[in-house]
Amino acid sequence: MDNYKPEHFNWSLADGIARISLSIPERKNPLTFQSYAELRDCFRTMRYADNVKAVVFGSNKGNFCSGGDVHDIIGPLLDMDMKGLLEFTRTTGDLVKAMLACGKPVISAVDGICVGAGAIIAMASDIRIATPEAKTAFLFTRVGLAGCDMGACAMLPRIIGQGRAAELLYTGRTMSAEEGERWGFYNRLVAAEALDSDAMDTATRIAAGPNFAHMMTKTMLQQEWNMGLDQAIESEAQAQAICMQTRDFRRAYDGFVAKQKPVFGGD
Repeated sequence: MDNYKPEHFNWSLADGIARISLSIPERKNPLTFQSYAELRDCFRTMRYADNVKAVVFGSNKGNFCSGGDVHDIIGPLLDMDMKGLLEFTRTTGDLVKAMLACGKPVISAVDGICVGAGAIIAMASDIRIATPEAKTAFLFTRVGLAGCDMGACAMLPRIIGQGRAAELLYTGRTMSAEEGERWGFYNRLVAAEALDSDAMDTATRIAAGPNFAHMMTKTMLQQEWNMGLDQAIESEAQAQAICMQTRDFRRAYDGFVAKQKPVFGGD
């Protein structure tokens, strides 16, 4: 993805780390029909991009994402028939599916507003880092819709617990950054001026590998949602046996013997 140039969001790729942020800061970075589809396609492409090792989905000028754009999305939805509405809701859900299936660890760096579909993008990330100013809300009921949007009823209870998720999804209220950290939604809080460097430090450590094993870890984290314990243990045995055939496993052993830090190659 070295020459990838999206039209509807910011993108850069260096040293194996892809950086994404939304590009309408004057409106607190809403999503549009075009950015939903382009982000979905971007994460689908990452699945096969060996030069992407980790992803940082960041904020832009003090805000992460204000959800679906009121004028560009919500207004037009009122004039759509059921077929068009279902096509849209499947597109938004496909973005989450693509994030989960991309094979790369995704880190969200959240500052300011993180609501609606923006909160979903953070939820679908593997690691979430926020500033004390982060304001997170699953505000679908605030616009007359169900809280069960883009996988929220499946994923959010697994992150913060059933009761807390139910409260946020029923009321649409804002979860403060302190609540988010205490409940386990955010891995940690950092000062706004340190948010980007903290997320990049985490991504850099992950991108150093072993990247095939990271892909396998992400795959199992998703697949084991639907497994019983016996099946999960067997699946992990198979996954680990596969990883034991990689050159990175040999590199780790050779490094240990030589008392040197291994340099992983992702193969």
